[in-house]
Amino acid sequence: MQIWDTTGTIPRPQRVAAILWLSFLMAGIATGIFFSLIDPMELKYCVDFPEVNRTAAYSVGFLLFWLLTGTSSMLAVFFTHPCADGPEAPHDSPDRN
Repeated sequence: MQIWDTTGTIPRPQRVAAILWLSFLMAGIATGIFFSLIDPMELKYCVDFPEVNRTAAYSVGFLLFWLLTGTSSMLAVFFTHPCADGPEAPHDSPDRN
Protein backbone atom coordinates (compact mmCIF):
# COMPACT_ATOMS: atom_id res chain seq x y z
CA MET A 1 0.00 0.00 0.00
CA GLN A 2 1.47 3.28 -1.12
CA ILE A 3 0.75 6.36 0.99
CA TRP A 4 2.31 8.90 -1.38
CA ASP A 5 1.33 9.00 -5.01
CA THR A 6 3.88 9.34 -7.79
CA THR A 7 3.69 13.14 -7.87
CA GLY A 8 4.72 13.44 -4.22
CA THR A 9 1.47 15.03 -3.04
CA ILE A 10 -0.45 13.93 0.03
CA PRO A 11 -3.80 12.26 -0.77
CA ARG A 12 -6.90 14.26 0.19
CA PRO A 13 -8.30 11.74 2.74
CA GLN A 14 -4.97 11.75 4.54
CA ARG A 15 -4.97 15.57 4.62
CA VAL A 16 -8.50 15.65 6.05
CA ALA A 17 -7.67 13.02 8.67
CA ALA A 18 -4.54 14.91 9.71
CA ILE A 19 -6.46 18.17 10.00
CA LEU A 20 -9.32 16.69 12.02
CA TRP A 21 -7.20 14.55 14.33
CA LEU A 22 -4.56 17.17 15.16
CA SER A 23 -7.13 19.92 15.62
CA PHE A 24 -9.15 17.57 17.89
CA LEU A 25 -6.09 16.98 20.08
CA MET A 26 -5.23 20.67 20.26
CA ALA A 27 -8.85 21.59 21.04
CA GLY A 28 -8.76 19.14 23.96
CA ILE A 29 -5.57 20.71 25.29
CA ALA A 30 -6.88 24.27 24.79
CA THR A 31 -10.17 23.39 26.51
CA GLY A 32 -8.33 21.88 29.45
CA ILE A 33 -6.08 24.91 29.88
CA PHE A 34 -8.87 27.45 29.35
CA PHE A 35 -11.32 25.86 31.78
CA SER A 36 -8.56 25.24 34.34
CA LEU A 37 -8.12 28.99 34.52
CA ILE A 38 -11.72 30.15 34.03
CA ASP A 39 -14.82 28.72 35.70
CA PRO A 40 -17.68 28.31 33.21
CA MET A 41 -20.14 29.66 35.78
CA GLU A 42 -18.29 32.99 35.75
CA LEU A 43 -18.86 33.24 32.00
CA LYS A 44 -22.64 33.27 32.42
CA TYR A 45 -22.48 36.97 33.29
CA CYS A 46 -20.84 37.71 29.91
CA VAL A 47 -23.39 35.96 27.68
CA ASP A 48 -27.09 36.49 27.01
CA PHE A 49 -28.18 32.97 28.00
CA PRO A 50 -27.28 32.44 31.70
CA GLU A 51 -29.12 29.08 32.02
CA VAL A 52 -26.16 27.03 30.76
CA ASN A 53 -24.71 24.34 33.02
CA ARG A 54 -21.03 23.44 33.25
CA THR A 55 -21.20 20.45 30.92
CA ALA A 56 -22.83 22.50 28.18
CA ALA A 57 -20.22 25.25 28.62
CA TYR A 58 -17.40 22.68 28.37
CA SER A 59 -18.99 21.19 25.24
CA VAL A 60 -19.52 24.53 23.51
CA GLY A 61 -16.02 25.64 24.48
CA PHE A 62 -14.50 22.44 23.09
CA LEU A 63 -16.43 22.76 19.82
CA LEU A 64 -15.37 26.39 19.42
CA PHE A 65 -11.73 25.50 20.10
CA TRP A 66 -12.02 22.60 17.62
CA LEU A 67 -13.43 24.97 14.99
CA LEU A 68 -10.60 27.44 15.62
CA THR A 69 -7.81 24.86 15.54
CA GLY A 70 -9.39 23.04 12.59
CA THR A 71 -9.52 26.25 10.57
CA SER A 72 -5.94 27.03 11.46
CA SER A 73 -4.79 23.52 10.51
CA MET A 74 -6.75 23.60 7.26
CA LEU A 75 -5.16 26.87 6.23
CA ALA A 76 -1.69 25.59 7.14
CA VAL A 77 -2.14 22.45 5.02
CA PHE A 78 -3.66 24.43 2.17
CA PHE A 79 -0.80 26.92 2.03
CA THR A 80 1.99 24.37 2.46
CA HIS A 81 0.53 21.76 0.08
CA PRO A 82 -1.56 23.54 -2.55
CA CYS A 83 -3.65 21.52 -4.94
CA ALA A 84 -1.77 20.36 -7.99
CA ASP A 85 -2.90 21.70 -11.34
CA GLY A 86 -4.49 19.22 -13.68
CA PRO A 87 -2.58 17.87 -16.66
CA GLU A 88 -2.22 20.50 -19.32
CA ALA A 89 -2.29 19.74 -23.00
CA PRO A 90 0.61 21.25 -24.90
CA HIS A 91 -0.48 24.25 -26.93
CA ASP A 92 1.88 23.82 -29.87
CA SER A 93 1.99 20.07 -30.16
CA PRO A 94 2.87 18.80 -33.67
CA ASP A 95 0.54 15.78 -33.15
CA ARG A 96 -2.60 17.89 -32.98
CA ASN A 97 -4.96 17.73 -35.96
